[in-house]
Amino acid sequence: MKKVCQWFILSFLVFYGATIWAADAVEQLKIFSASAKSSAGDFVQQQVSIGSDGQPKVLKELSGHFMFLRPGKFVWEVSKPYQQKLVGDGKQIAMWDKDLNQVTYRKATQALASTPAAILFGDTAIEQFFDITPAGKKGELTWLELTPKLNKSGGDDIPYRKIGVGMMNNLPYAMELRDNFGNVVLLTLSHLRTNLTISASEFVFKPPPGTDVVKLP
Repeated sequence: MKKVCQWFILSFLVFYGATIWAADAVEQLKIFSASAKSSAGDFVQQQVSIGSDGQPKVLKELSGHFMFLRPGKFVWEVSKPYQQKLVGDGKQIAMWDKDLNQVTYRKATQALASTPAAILFGDTAIEQFFDITPAGKKGELTWLELTPKLNKSGGDDIPYRKIGVGMMNNLPYAMELRDNFGNVVLLTLSHLRTNLTISASEFVFKPPPGTDVVKLP
């Protein structure tokens, strides 16, 4: 797994400079968004910095499981190195932190549609919230680049200025998220399964007894 993640890191960090343009990357993402009504899989999330020697260094790594049911229902669950769960039922989003014994609720707004969550969990109108361009090919993955449209409702809350997506066989296997401060977050997706039968009850979070509940606008 370590070698696979290292390979993905190098792929993420060079895809912007790739010279082999792949016209089907955008089409693959559109097919995924339109055809995958539900999905589940595993993820590895890494925060990366570039050292003075030009080599990538992993500062933080999380891993876990996700599932979604369009439109807007999802579970993003971190299992290592700590337990945390993000659950969206289409109307509100609950973030549960086991160590803090706290759950925070927020309304699901248009801002969510302009974040990476839209690629996996949103509706099919990706072009409504992103400018999409091909971004080359590296290894087995064909890349595209998403730039959030800041003039959309909630645009000022978008945390990323560029989002790279690595596609293969009409499925997203990798994402690179860059913010305005030079931070890079890499997502590696695996064991993807689509169009599963998932009950809507899976996306209703029930706080454990004694959990501190916080509700935000």
